[in-house]
Amino acid sequence: MSLLAHRGRRPFEDSNYWPGFVDAMATLLLVVIFLLSVFILGQFYLGQAVSGRDEALLRLQSRIAELGELLALEERDNESLRLQLQELGASLQAAQEAQQAEPQEDGVRTQLEEEVVFLNRQLNVLQAQLRALQAALEASEEKERQQRVEIANLGSRLNAALARRVQELSKVRSKFFETLSKALDERDEVVVVGDRFVLPAEVLFDVGSAELNARGRQEINKLADVVLEIAQLVPEDIDWVLRIDGHTDVLPIATTLFPSNWYLSTARAIAVVEALAERGVEEKRLLAAGFGEFRPLVDGLDRESLRKNRRIEFKLTER
Repeated sequence: MSLLAHRGRRPFEDSNYWPGFVDAMATLLLVVIFLLSVFILGQFYLGQAVSGRDEALLRLQSRIAELGELLALEERDNESLRLQLQELGASLQAAQEAQQAEPQEDGVRTQLEEEVVFLNRQLNVLQAQLRALQAALEASEEKERQQRVEIANLGSRLNAALARRVQELSKVRSKFFETLSKALDERDEVVVVGDRFVLPAEVLFDVGSAELNARGRQEINKLADVVLEIAQLVPEDIDWVLRIDGHTDVLPIATTLFPSNWYLSTARAIAVVEALAERGVEEKRLLAAGFGEFRPLVDGLDRESLRKNRRIEFKLTER
């Protein structure tokens, strides 16, 4: 299908602002959808980063629980020794009182005194163990607090980095759309839908064919020049790709080469990718996909609706 020639406009049509308003609203919708997509992606990567931290925190909390149990056990043993010490002290005091009232053998008092000394030593050992456990518990709690702070800081840095990448990629995409529109002479059939640049299949291919026709190859050459120009503007830390999606209408196709619309849409996307690669675009920056008739741009079976759904979409995005 030949490219549409420039249509003349009558003077009173120059004052029609509605197309400009629609373009502005479409651009605004593009930015909102893109920001939402990147936000969801950011949340996904943030969730992956936080997941590893959560596992470490769980292990740390388990260790703290074990230390708490040991501390409780030591406290119970400590209390038991205190009671024994009190009982021995009471026995010693009773023995001393009995000795004052009635003389007894010195061996009984000496044995009680030795038991009291032994229990005091055990009590001192347990108290030292309690202090060590308390210090270990406080150190574990402090480490957990520091890790939580580190996770919070990581989330903040990740959100800031994502916001910066969104802004940078948005600028590059806007420049891509602007440059590509000028390269294709701002034809009426070339439109921007959301974050995608849409070109009717008839501009590139003959009916039922996945081979670029002469005019289609000229348009893809222009596109390749724009991609090569835009590639110089993308920051090095952004792993970008140009995704080419093939779409057909709902009318079935069943030929030797294309048993279904899936085959046709995919073959057309691959043909565009190969043509771009031949013009010097890095193959790692290209991605081809075919959707057949399953993602129509508009509903309806009339001739115009079918024509709009037969299309090739270009999306500059992050891998």
